[in-house]
Amino acid sequence: MRQFALAILVSAVTAAVYGPVALLWWRRARVRSRRLRLVAAVELEPYDSALLRQEATEAAAAELVLGGYLRIDEEGAAFLTEQGRDPARTPAHPMPAALLEAVRRHDPEPVSIGWIDWCDDGYLEQRSAYRSERDALLPKLPRMPDGQGNTFLACCSCVGIALVMLFWLLAGALLVTGRPHGLREWAFTVVAALGLAALLLAEKAGRVVRERTDGGDPLGDLVRSQPHPAFAALDEEQRTLVLGSIGERYRWRGVDTVVHEEADDEDDDEGDEWLDEKVWWEDAYEYRASDEDEPDAAPSPS
Repeated sequence: MRQFALAILVSAVTAAVYGPVALLWWRRARVRSRRLRLVAAVELEPYDSALLRQEATEAAAAELVLGGYLRIDEEGAAFLTEQGRDPARTPAHPMPAALLEAVRRHDPEPVSIGWIDWCDDGYLEQRSAYRSERDALLPKLPRMPDGQGNTFLACCSCVGIALVMLFWLLAGALLVTGRPHGLREWAFTVVAALGLAALLLAEKAGRVVRERTDGGDPLGDLVRSQPHPAFAALDEEQRTLVLGSIGERYRWRGVDTVVHEEADDEDDDEGDEWLDEKVWWEDAYEYRASDEDEPDAAPSPS
């Protein structure tokens, strides 16, 4: 009788534990399938992918260099060419057009692409407006159900795990201490033992479900698989110059040019002035001390 009751209880608890695991598998599989269908229907422009990769400015600079609008020297400074200064010539796409407009605002002073990308308000506003416009066309991918961030669900899971472990210990103790008699009781004992073994594998089963149904980042994979054609068309020297200008964010600032070396020289001058004042102060102190020592000196015989 004990083996029969244990077999029924263990089977019921095992079904109650694996039921949510099966439901999680079904829900995650549906969400994963829907995400893949939505991403497969997305048609991204080259600049859309560049924006999502945070490489839109590099792509725009590459297009301007290939089109003959910009010239970048070895120090990362960008200059307009004759074609770039011609207001009648402007790229058709809004991203390189916005970058060219920003460089024209600083002409004839040299400016780095990196400084424009970080500090030019006009370019940043145009890039944000274009990104908002393109993001509105992207589908909203459904969120994969994982239970993260749900405090109530996390508390219920902890309580459930504690109750299952307590039940497992009690059922195991009853199963070991009981001695089955006859073939039927042995069969019930085997069923209860298999149920307890399945309960031990429940956590691993949930982990396997999450791994098998993990949708990953299909939109990100699509974005990373489409490099911008203008940047890919650059030769090695041009690519190095463009990346060098992108990485230079402080030295070349167009009409607001401030070179750090000059600031360092000013700091050195200030330090020298402070040292000069310090030396003057010490000399004055020594001079004052010598004056105070004179009255203590013995009067001269005269």
